[in-house]
Amino acid sequence: MLKFWCPACQEAHWVAVGPKSVWARNLIWDFNGDCEKPTINPSLLVRYPMPGGEKRCHSFIRDGKIQYLGDCTHDMAGKTLEIPDWPEDKDD
Repeated sequence: MLKFWCPACQEAHWVAVGPKSVWARNLIWDFNGDCEKPTINPSLLVRYPMPGGEKRCHSFIRDGKIQYLGDCTHDMAGKTLEIPDWPEDKDD
């Protein structure tokens, strides 16, 4: 499992790479092996059931950047930014 800090959601997103696992529900992402400038395929879709409706974070991780897709429900939809360093005030 790999994780990165999502500045749009203000929390970690997890990605299963390697052999199939129960976490991935049989979907495993391809990872280029570069922890400094990761590329992960296919896209990553994270859904949050919330009062008032589902929240969604949908992105591509390409060359160390998060490319937020237009169907995101947060204000970063359509934007691309560098994957940030892990926040010091958050537990690993």
